[in-house]
Amino acid sequence: MQVEKLVAFHKTIGDVTRIRIISILANGPKHGQALAGILKLTAPTISHHLSKLKDINLVKDRREKNTVYYFLNEDVLKHYSSALLKMVSTKGDSNKMDNQKLNLEHKKILENFFTPDGRLKTIPAQRKKKMIVLHHIGSLLEKGRKYPEKELNEFIQSFHDDYATLRRELIIGSIMYRENSIYELNPREMWADIG
Repeated sequence: MQVEKLVAFHKTIGDVTRIRIISILANGPKHGQALAGILKLTAPTISHHLSKLKDINLVKDRREKNTVYYFLNEDVLKHYSSALLKMVSTKGDSNKMDNQKLNLEHKKILENFFTPDGRLKTIPAQRKKKMIVLHHIGSLLEKGRKYPEKELNEFIQSFHDDYATLRRELIIGSIMYRENSIYELNPREMWADIG
């Protein structure tokens, strides 16, 4: 997710009707006619707003027979909501000792998973260790540079032969953003937490 994606998210939800739809769907799935009835709006108006919310992946739909039900994607809502807070929050001196302790732990994990020449021995199965490895790999990419998929694959292969898995994990962890097979590093504040 890039900063532009965060802006698009907030622009999209910056509408009273969409906020109301989000609020209704937070209580459980609804079909379009139910939403129209609750909000006293026409079905085309509801469809328009649902389409906008689906564009940012905040709403998902599922067809059951002839009815389409809409669900709130709470993970996306939480991620985008916390991303802005992470970007603007500042950490005080009281966290420095904790950060130093974490850095030593992370260094030890990296030493366990990487060979002295920088190759990844194995992709960690445990989420926390995997995120530490992904953060390390992400930190070696250039900020603001757009990577074609082939170039990114070659970069990842310098660490591990399974470049497809690592590339996918970089996207899932919000370390990188992909659009039309072009990859770009996200701002560090938007990366998924290590654990």
